[in-house]
Amino acid sequence: MNVIVDFNDETNSITEEQQKLIESVILKTAELEQLTGDIEVSVSVVDEQRIQEINKEYRDKDQPTDVISFALNEQEEDEPEFVYSEDMPNILGDIIISSPHITRQAMEYGHSFERELGFLTVHGMLHLLGYDHMTEADEKEMFSRQEDILAAYGLTR
Repeated sequence: MNVIVDFNDETNSITEEQQKLIESVILKTAELEQLTGDIEVSVSVVDEQRIQEINKEYRDKDQPTDVISFALNEQEEDEPEFVYSEDMPNILGDIIISSPHITRQAMEYGHSFERELGFLTVHGMLHLLGYDHMTEADEKEMFSRQEDILAAYGLTR
């Protein structure tokens, strides 16, 4: 398995080490979710204003949020199924993280910036893989999986 992370920090707030953390957490998630082949994920770190604009435009919610994911492999019932060629990567989608939320939530939950960054990255990655938290059962499954991945990586509370 080869994982390509296309990283863009619009805020210039993420260090090189933190960028490597993002890439490593995505790789760990892919391993534990038993993904195979070439995989590509886009990660952008943005400010609060930008994530609010994205949230309003795509989710009709005019408020900032901590992380938004856009899965490219999600398929609507009336859409044809996309067939991947073995010589092209499986482009999972985009994860957009709010830098101010990382800082705020790390302080609120009493853990490090890196733990929160890892949490939001795994959360976004699991959304790209089809996990959701619309029901209580789905939320329990997703959040349990997040904690398992973070623990396997070594990012505990």
